Amino acid sequence: METSWDSLPVNLLKPIKQTIQDFGFMSMTPVQAACIPLLLKHKDVAAEAVTGSGKTLAFLIPVIQILKKLEYPLKKHDIGALIVSPTRELASQIHEVLQGFLKHIPQLTSLLTVGGSYPSDDIENFGNTGAHIIVGTPGRLQDLLARNGKGGPSLAAGVRALEILILDEADRLLDLGFFDTLNTIFAYLPKQRRTGLFSATQTSDVISLIRAGLRNPVQVKVKENEATGNEKTPLSLHNYFMVCKEDKKFATLVTLLKEREAEKVMVFLATCACVEYFSVALGVFLKNIKILSSHGKMKNKRFTIFNQFRSLESGVLLCTDVMCRGVDIPSVDWVIQYDPPSSAAAFVHRCGRTARIGNEGSAIVMLLPNETEYVEFIKLNQEVTLHTMTAPTNIPDLLNKMRKLQLQDRMTMDKANRAFVSYIQSYAKHECNVLLNVKSLNFGRIATSFGLLKMPKMPELKGIKITDFDPVNMDYNTITYKDKLKEKSRQKKLCLYKETGQWPGMKQHRQQTEPWSKQKEKKERKKRKKEKKRKGHQFTQEDLDDLEKDFRMVKKFGKGRVKAKDFDAYFGCETEDEVEKSVK
Repeated sequence: METSWDSLPVNLLKPIKQTIQDFGFMSMTPVQAACIPLLLKHKDVAAEAVTGSGKTLAFLIPVIQILKKLEYPLKKHDIGALIVSPTRELASQIHEVLQGFLKHIPQLTSLLTVGGSYPSDDIENFGNTGAHIIVGTPGRLQDLLARNGKGGPSLAAGVRALEILILDEADRLLDLGFFDTLNTIFAYLPKQRRTGLFSATQTSDVISLIRAGLRNPVQVKVKENEATGNEKTPLSLHNYFMVCKEDKKFATLVTLLKEREAEKVMVFLATCACVEYFSVALGVFLKNIKILSSHGKMKNKRFTIFNQFRSLESGVLLCTDVMCRGVDIPSVDWVIQYDPPSSAAAFVHRCGRTARIGNEGSAIVMLLPNETEYVEFIKLNQEVTLHTMTAPTNIPDLLNKMRKLQLQDRMTMDKANRAFVSYIQSYAKHECNVLLNVKSLNFGRIATSFGLLKMPKMPELKGIKITDFDPVNMDYNTITYKDKLKEKSRQKKLCLYKETGQWPGMKQHRQQTEPWSKQKEKKERKKRKKEKKRKGHQFTQEDLDDLEKDFRMVKKFGKGRVKAKDFDAYFGCETEDEVEKSVK
């Protein structure tokens, strides 16, 4: 396939060519070469391409070319293009790339609208400056379209002029449950429009979305072929796996990061609580490395961290899967997956944060001894071959230092316990729970890797004998918070606990005077009795048949078709003669 920009069947506008030159893209990627001509020829496109293949330019260039070459220029509050993205970070990134084009085309305006900002601000900005191209997340776009603008211009009126709709990372949009939201957005849009749908994988849900939002689309599938078959990751990406002992896993991570001190590394963790705790621990053990953290519960702060990490030449970003899709962070050298992700598709997207647009990169997943079959699972499910990497031999013993951190600040102890509990709970919900079964875990060794002072109480550990774990024998109430206000509040609660024997805010449990089995049986009996009383008497079909026969007999007697003697006999009543006989 010809990949020079001059080989396109349509001549691109000079400002667009200038921007491409400013970005330094000397040639097109395969997905750009395939999709740009189709969108410019009034076709709907459903494109599937490996992560990091340049999908953003594949739809931004046609969007700008189409709007700039309209026969009748867009008015101030006409919306010519709508770009829907699953996350704030990706929407912000698309809008940033868009600004590179619009600085050469001042006639076109744009608006970024995502969660975390006030909707009224977006409406006010739209009213003041208009927006020919809107980039946003589904929830916020649905909200803004539903608002009437309070007398001013509204988005619902503006989208009547829509020329093109773009759905970026469509599979992720559906993973996050936006199918109904997208259909609501479709209802506001004109039927005569062009639509581009871009994703790394086309699941059955994506196909349903194609049917709902596209008219006779041209399907484009771009993959990088290798002698061994089709790979869902770029050829410039080197994939590895490493088997670590349960109690040495965190120490192994510390060693790996120390060896890559001068590189840019993303570390994916299972839960938000794990990100919170390990960012504290790594900040102590890796003082010469910039440690940043990002997860879904951080909201507005994520923008600052995202931009900060992008500007770093070296450093470590700890994150959850909120950062695994679409975001383009320059020069990421390594992606470390501390745990197997909850879905096989997320594995590919995590790896795709490195080796983007032809650059070299490496990714490694850290596995426990009971998780080695996951390597074959990824090969069969995602067509990704993982090569073995031996764990470092000079792994330090960090248990005492991690416990010391918790003894110095109760907040760190709380974070450690929450991280462990959330990790076990997420493991129990893993998509591949046949291979990654929570019952096969060595809870004691994993707790040691987390540096816990004691095993927390949780349902998953009920009835399980914990081995290979040595708790710290001490009064845990003596561990204090560094935060003076928080510690003062805890001391008040502690005093009340000593007086009443009950922690404030906790429900008081009745003293157990009989076995749980009998208590449960009593509850069941009470429940059945209450249910029976609520429903009343339940008639059987036989009862209903008898009642129907009785009703028919009464009707016949009322019409004189049945004698009184026969009527009384049917219902078992005594006649007058029988009564006299019984008296005598």
